[in-house]
Amino acid sequence: MSLLSEIKGVGLGLKRELIPQIQRHFQHQTPDTLISNIHFLEIAPENWIGAGGKYENQLAWFAERYPMVCHGLCLSLGGQDPLNTQFLGQVKQFLSHYKIPLYTEHLSYCSDFYQNKPGYLYDLLPIPFTDEAVHYVADRIKQTQDILGQRIAIENASFYLKAPIATMDELTFLNAVLTEADCWLHLDINNIYVNSINFGFDAYAFLKGVPAERIVYSHVAGHYQQKPDLLIDTHGADVVDPVWELLAQAYALFGTFPTLLERDSHIPPLEILIKEVDIIAELQTANAHVARCTPSAA
Repeated sequence: MSLLSEIKGVGLGLKRELIPQIQRHFQHQTPDTLISNIHFLEIAPENWIGAGGKYENQLAWFAERYPMVCHGLCLSLGGQDPLNTQFLGQVKQFLSHYKIPLYTEHLSYCSDFYQNKPGYLYDLLPIPFTDEAVHYVADRIKQTQDILGQRIAIENASFYLKAPIATMDELTFLNAVLTEADCWLHLDINNIYVNSINFGFDAYAFLKGVPAERIVYSHVAGHYQQKPDLLIDTHGADVVDPVWELLAQAYALFGTFPTLLERDSHIPPLEILIKEVDIIAELQTANAHVARCTPSAA
């Protein structure tokens, strides 16, 4: 798996607020330093492609010191407009330049047509769970992989409305897309929990149905509870106990795959945020004896 094998342990989303804090601690690194449990970083390529000046210098600094993954925001795999092949060409160059081995995207869509012109909706919307959608999305994933010249991973998404035309449940749809597209899985633990509360299914049963051999890494994050039966996936709060428990169950089932902490808003100081990074590391250590089924090479 070449560079992909460097993605291991615990990761953290690289937000600009965190850059000077991580750099400061890195420059004073000791064996028991605050950031010793950060093993890889995640960035959204849309936020960095074409960035110049200090941002380009900052990214180069981190790329020299940490393995990195790209988690995309705007490819719109379920959208009706053609894939943005120009953007994918930029992604391919970006991955190559910074030696980033993995690109992942959401199993959702974020674009539509208005007055016969495509445009972005700036939200991640659910794809109808139908056979037609399986074939459509799988074809777009395969097109993406052909352009990039490498396998990608798709992330199970949170959603708040199930299309009335759906003919299958989320897990069946996810597995069908993974199989037909022959891609990897970017497993979001929080999204499983959020959807299980919003739609009343067993999160652990969902987890057991996930293909272990396709998991490349996972996300954990916090969410907002609007009602007892309505959770909003905000990435703006601490991870709750049931999500930690679900992550521990995932490790017990599948072994300790790489796991990244997402925090996109209300970002606390690094000294506070790192406590959740350390929890992931502790759970991984506790389950280190469980054999992991590693993803097959592309």
